[in-house]
Amino acid sequence: MTRAEQPSRRTVLSAAVVVAAVAGGAAPALASDRTGQNADPAAADVGPTAARQVDHRSWTTFQDWRDGTAHGVRAVDGARPGIVIATPAGRTDYRDPHTGTTATWEYATWTGPLHRLAVPATEVIASWNAHTPASTWLQVELKGTYSDGTDAPWYVMGRWAAGDQDIRRTSVDGQTDGRSSISTDTFAINDAATGLRLSAYRLRLTLYRKPGTRRTPTVWRVGAMGSDVPDRFTVPASTPGLDRELTVPRYSQEIHTGQYPQYDNGGEAWCSPTSSQMIIEYWGGRLTPAQLSWVDPSYADPQVCHAARYTFDYQYEGCGNWPFNAAYAATFKDLQGVVTRLGSLTDLETLIAAGIPAITSQSFLKTELTGAGYGTAGHLMTVIGFTAAGDVIANDPFSASDEAVRRVYNRREFENIWLRTKRHNAAGTVVSGTGGVCYLYFPAHLTAEQRRALAAVGVR
Repeated sequence: MTRAEQPSRRTVLSAAVVVAAVAGGAAPALASDRTGQNADPAAADVGPTAARQVDHRSWTTFQDWRDGTAHGVRAVDGARPGIVIATPAGRTDYRDPHTGTTATWEYATWTGPLHRLAVPATEVIASWNAHTPASTWLQVELKGTYSDGTDAPWYVMGRWAAGDQDIRRTSVDGQTDGRSSISTDTFAINDAATGLRLSAYRLRLTLYRKPGTRRTPTVWRVGAMGSDVPDRFTVPASTPGLDRELTVPRYSQEIHTGQYPQYDNGGEAWCSPTSSQMIIEYWGGRLTPAQLSWVDPSYADPQVCHAARYTFDYQYEGCGNWPFNAAYAATFKDLQGVVTRLGSLTDLETLIAAGIPAITSQSFLKTELTGAGYGTAGHLMTVIGFTAAGDVIANDPFSASDEAVRRVYNRREFENIWLRTKRHNAAGTVVSGTGGVCYLYFPAHLTAEQRRALAAVGVR
């Protein structure tokens, strides 16, 4: 089967394909490729709950970095604290599975303190912000403790570089211990119905550089979002509370159909990088002519092609890896990016009121979102505001032109397709929904209003 046809939760969670709705061990070992989990087919509507469903924790301050265990890295203070390689802890060989090339790298590690989840989780998604100059890259791993007191193995959550000249950025398939698995960018309990949860985790960063260079990755932010969103076909309705629209650039993914087959062929596969580029430019991020010189000059909006190339996951064979998009956003000066889950459109209103747009992930039948004109097994769009009636204003990249990108969607319909965890596909089969997943990009140096808004939705 093709990637788009694989009947996995990640297929639903991905941002890659819009379809017609018709008819372990030590860090230098580079944890080996070790699948997946199935959605519970028996689902019932779950009403509102007082219990928090999401725990988002990030390490960003100088003290945060000092609280971790360092082997060859050091914390650096300043306007944007982080970690860098000081004296490498050792050397290791890495064979890039996508180029077949084996190279020797110096490495150093930072292991974060144990974080006990306020919400014992069925899913965890890590994200990070870093600078990786040429001849450097990094690996992010997660090791969890289950609710029965036993430990999960170290799982690779991503091998990443901002560029593609040294390694191919990649997720790692086939990782499982029989109780949990990694599906592209998401840790998930294999069978949540058993009651098993992840109660705590720690993150490990391994920074790599070519021997002989003094270059180093710099990591400014690493964190993870753990969640236990209840199975539900419908979600409680929120009350409209904001009338505001942000001025966000509009880009269509569809005008790129057929472009760059090596980066998943443009068009329907590019909703994630197209959405990312819209918000990056909203915050002032710009690409130089030199950075765009590789793009065919006959192509419109070359920055969207660039975003696709530099978010592409060579294992997933698509641009819809959520943390890779957040990391790409953070390669722009003074921007941060995280992946999280929100609980309602009220959360989105809180962000929009502070001037922070959001990229939301949803899946739906053509009949479930009035005015969309399509159905999707997984699609990203950018929420930029709300009308006086409370309806959602979205820059939807699945549009025929840049001018057609701005849409207004019915509030109740949008809220349900975004927040639900269960749905029926066109064949009537019960499949998963994303449960409120979104990307948030925001300045490295926040205003007091922006800080309060992010804290209100659980991002610090």
